[in-house]
Amino acid sequence: MNFLSKLLQQKHHAQRPEENVFHSLSSDLSVNVNAFKDAFSYPENNSLKVREIYIPVLNSEAVIFFIEGTAHTHTIEKHIIEPLLDPSLVLPSLDDLSKSLLRGALTTATGYPVHDFRDCLNSLFNGNTLILFEGSSEALSMDTPGFETRSISPPQNENVLIGPKEAFVESAYTNRSLLRKHIKNENLIFETVVIDERSKNPLSLVYLKDVANPDLVLKVKERITQVGGNSVQTLSILAQHIEERPYSIVPSTIITERPDRACSFILDGHIAILMENAPYALVVPVTFWALFQTAEDMYTRWAYGNFIRLVRLLAIMVALLLPSFYVAVSTFHEEMIHTDLLLAIAATRERVPFPALLEVLIMEAAFELVREAGIRIPTVMGPTIGIVGALILGQAAVDANIISPILVIVVALTGLSSFAIPEINFNFGVRVLRFVVLFISAFLGFYGMALFLISLLAYLVSLKSFDVPFLSPLAPYTRSSNDLITRPPVWKLWLRPATAKSNNPVRGNKPKGNSRQ
Repeated sequence: MNFLSKLLQQKHHAQRPEENVFHSLSSDLSVNVNAFKDAFSYPENNSLKVREIYIPVLNSEAVIFFIEGTAHTHTIEKHIIEPLLDPSLVLPSLDDLSKSLLRGALTTATGYPVHDFRDCLNSLFNGNTLILFEGSSEALSMDTPGFETRSISPPQNENVLIGPKEAFVESAYTNRSLLRKHIKNENLIFETVVIDERSKNPLSLVYLKDVANPDLVLKVKERITQVGGNSVQTLSILAQHIEERPYSIVPSTIITERPDRACSFILDGHIAILMENAPYALVVPVTFWALFQTAEDMYTRWAYGNFIRLVRLLAIMVALLLPSFYVAVSTFHEEMIHTDLLLAIAATRERVPFPALLEVLIMEAAFELVREAGIRIPTVMGPTIGIVGALILGQAAVDANIISPILVIVVALTGLSSFAIPEINFNFGVRVLRFVVLFISAFLGFYGMALFLISLLAYLVSLKSFDVPFLSPLAPYTRSSNDLITRPPVWKLWLRPATAKSNNPVRGNKPKGNSRQ
């Protein structure tokens, strides 16, 4: 029995080499090589590449490890293998092998010695190349990333009218360079955090050291570390882990695919989070005002920016309340409609067999189906299917006396207004709340709509994003540049938003009182 237990224990260690005794590397090269091969189930798993070489200057054997698809093979050949195989290579000293090779032989951009077996595995996962030497208990990790990524392209969801036409890609390295291109400042911090020990996807917290509040940075780190061992494949999943109210319909984080918009948040004291395989940035904390603002509001002149903001705010109200307003008026408050219009509506609904609520639900469900179908089918056909499907369904439903013609106008205006909401998560929230207020107005009319709006306002006042009130700086009121529903001219925006609790609330010098008219 003791022999059987020992055998099973040995088999367990063979299957889980990362939990074996190899916490630090051995001075025996064969032991280290076997440990790496066992960890990757080599040769069954052929993603691990092993290259044995003989180094003439050391008169010793060495082994090179890298993972296929993560490391750049040309860099390994030209900057690692060729210098090591050069018989004329002269090292400054053989006492400290790693330092001598880094100074006198290897020509990659960066490299560092590694002693721990787990650190070696992490280096391989990040696209580095490992060099193990006979008689040495440390390995050299050389920077040779070669992950395949797509080229930088214009944003797909946040269309650019005026401004940089660049979007984040799936490479965190490229995304960091895009942010660095916009903010050339030594205080721009990229802090790496690893939360998922299985997928090894590191996060980058991006903030300005002299602007961001240290307490806010610490709170974001605490939220991330509380995620624990849960699998987090992308930032949209992480957002669901770290937000205060996961059941809230209103989002408390913002996802943006535009580097210029992410940088504008960072300059105001917010924190952006980047992640490998995520072609966007997650920004915290946020307030309600950021959900319907876009970068074009600042890029255009004062009058134009405020005009499109007001149009967007009107679109939010129409997308949320127009169907409910139609149901409430046609069911409870006919006296609010002009007599001629009331008779016209009554004439069109004379042959419709359904009540107003069911009529609206049929059209709203049909519109949501058309919208979802337009997203899922191939891109070339998507817009065509959406337009043609809506036209055919609407006309056919009117001809069949299932709905009234005026309802087609109501649903069309509601759908167009929802497309004007720039933040995708806020767009979903408005669409869900539209059905809630629709049922309330069908039973209580305008009184139900008023009750819903009061409850929604009370909820928004109580909501917080990383301890920042959601409707601040309006409620509670704090001093700011008044960049809320409308914005002042850009030369008056000398105060950073108090919502980010920045350590440096002033963007620049305060403008002179009579300097501009």
